[in-house]
Amino acid sequence: MEALEVLAFGAHPDDVELMAGGTIIKLAKLGYPTGMVSLTAGESGTRGTPAERAREFADAAEIMGLSAHRMLDLPDGFVSADRESKLKIIRILRTYRPRILFAPYWRTRHPDHGTCSILVREAAFLSGLKKIDTGQPAHRPAKIIYYCEHYPFQPSFIVDVSDTIEQRLKAVRAYKSQIFNADAVYTDDDKTYVSSPEYFQSLISRAQFWGHRIGVLYGEPFLVREPLGVENPLLLFPAKS
Repeated sequence: MEALEVLAFGAHPDDVELMAGGTIIKLAKLGYPTGMVSLTAGESGTRGTPAERAREFADAAEIMGLSAHRMLDLPDGFVSADRESKLKIIRILRTYRPRILFAPYWRTRHPDHGTCSILVREAAFLSGLKKIDTGQPAHRPAKIIYYCEHYPFQPSFIVDVSDTIEQRLKAVRAYKSQIFNADAVYTDDDKTYVSSPEYFQSLISRAQFWGHRIGVLYGEPFLVREPLGVENPLLLFPAKS
């Protein structure tokens, strides 16, 4: 199985696409083998069956040009940072041996997302301990990068996704059971904010806001816990033509 340079984690199908999809697509386009993992099948969501969401997850991965995608079987709504859940993620990390991980920022509205952040961070460390035996060689990723969800943060950096925003939105639209669809008929019982036209517009508005912060059309913000080492500061500030 091909090793990955980049592996992005979300608690549910669509989390990565909604919050970091432009960057993940950009890395794949740059030639880095890139994948994503959903910890759950999204079975507790208001709409959509696990089978539907698995198909949507696969469709989104194809649109994004990913090398791999995996859906685990942690319980939606009850994701826990327990031993067995950590071992499942450790096995994934040792299978794909990624250099960089993406995970949700630990301060967030949905408890599964916060727990996903903890799980990925702890499993990434534990995966480097050879005495934790999964029948695979130990592997510890070099860095975890956190993407922004409900609560904003002061980013460590912002990625220009102006060239991948349309592809990101196409991947988001692959989740027909979840995202606003003008042709769908919703009852009062199955309406959610995510299915509203306002939510879809907010994805664009947020990308415009972060893009404005760095002088481009669209951006995605990210946070790392540790200071970033730089050998040549001038490379961070390319000369303008």
